[in-house]
Amino acid sequence: MTERTTETHRRDPVPVPVVVVAGALYDRGRLLAARRSAPADLAGRWELPGGKLEPGEGPEEALVRELREELGVEVEPGERIPGEWPLKPGYVLRVWTARLLSGEPRPLEDHDELRWLTRSELDSVDWLDQDRPAVAEAGLRLPEH
Repeated sequence: MTERTTETHRRDPVPVPVVVVAGALYDRGRLLAARRSAPADLAGRWELPGGKLEPGEGPEEALVRELREELGVEVEPGERIPGEWPLKPGYVLRVWTARLLSGEPRPLEDHDELRWLTRSELDSVDWLDQDRPAVAEAGLRLPEH
């Protein structure tokens, strides 16, 4: 009698990426750009502001919280910009449009300068690579000047 062994194949679960939400923040036909002050490898480059999704938080809630913390403003989330972009390993960027409801954006955390850009000015700053596709899509929603 031969012994049969049943080999089971276990698959390691695919790790769920940490979601970073960012806002394509619009006001009066302009898009807000934020210049990173940290970490050193990102400092001086521009991004759409936002941050990590916290456990139990929806992406729109995270966007409202992050823009309040980073910029001191209240926003209304809009539609998600199609796509997602890998950041560092284990992190992915997802972008939503947002409308400024109240407050004047100030660089409170992680940024040292903010700029409101019209459609024709979008290429005037050095965007982080992962933000470029979302900025291009967001720019299509801006009126031409």
